[in-house]
Amino acid sequence: MLWKLFAVIGVSMLISANSMAAEIKSRIVTYKSSDGTIMHGFVAYEDKPGKRPGILIVHDWMGITEFNKNKALQLAKEGYVAFAVDVYGKSAASPEEAKDLSSQYKNDRPKLREHMNAAYKQLVDMQETDPLKIVVMGYCFGGTAALELARSGAKLAGTVTFHGGLSNPVPDSAKNINGKVLVLHGADDPLVPPSEVEAFKKEMKEAKVDMKFIAYPGAVHAFTNPNAGKVKGTAYNEVADKASWKEFEKFMKEVF
Repeated sequence: MLWKLFAVIGVSMLISANSMAAEIKSRIVTYKSSDGTIMHGFVAYEDKPGKRPGILIVHDWMGITEFNKNKALQLAKEGYVAFAVDVYGKSAASPEEAKDLSSQYKNDRPKLREHMNAAYKQLVDMQETDPLKIVVMGYCFGGTAALELARSGAKLAGTVTFHGGLSNPVPDSAKNINGKVLVLHGADDPLVPPSEVEAFKKEMKEAKVDMKFIAYPGAVHAFTNPNAGKVKGTAYNEVADKASWKEFEKFMKEVF
């Protein structure tokens, strides 16, 4: 009968532990860059004492959406302070506007860095965040933005891109990168040409960056987005989506 008693106690403890699971808090965060742009990010974290690692989640060319907010909520449940960044200060109303907005920032890298650094400062200044444990991750345009934050010399534990743009007008800036870099790429991505990929790999090698590059066969641009396909060269790929997320989770354990 003793084993039954222990079993009952064990179940009771499990139920008690689950009932004490920390609540997830989330809110819109308004912040400003030095050029006066007002931005509205979204932060999510467990409501419990103590500091924990922070993650910057950077949107694709459409701006911050429910996709980014849901990623923040998902990562908050894993114990991170997750901050969905708002680079533009607005969301695009159409692919045409998204193309215009993303081009503005790709063609003005100092401005892109400034907006990313404003988001970085916002996250590290939060009382829940451990400022020495920060990772930035980005999707498509957000991959470009994540790399620019890293190239600016921000104190990062890691940088991750999902089907991100890899171009860099100033390749020498790669020497400023802190922490590891993980690139999750569609092997058949027509929007990031092989020449851009090779230039990026050369940039990382010459700067002696600890970089891992994974290309998924058959995957094109935006392979993690279930709504992709409306723009030529984009499509959702479930296999690549799940595999890349596993690599991301493994990377997070490595850097922390």
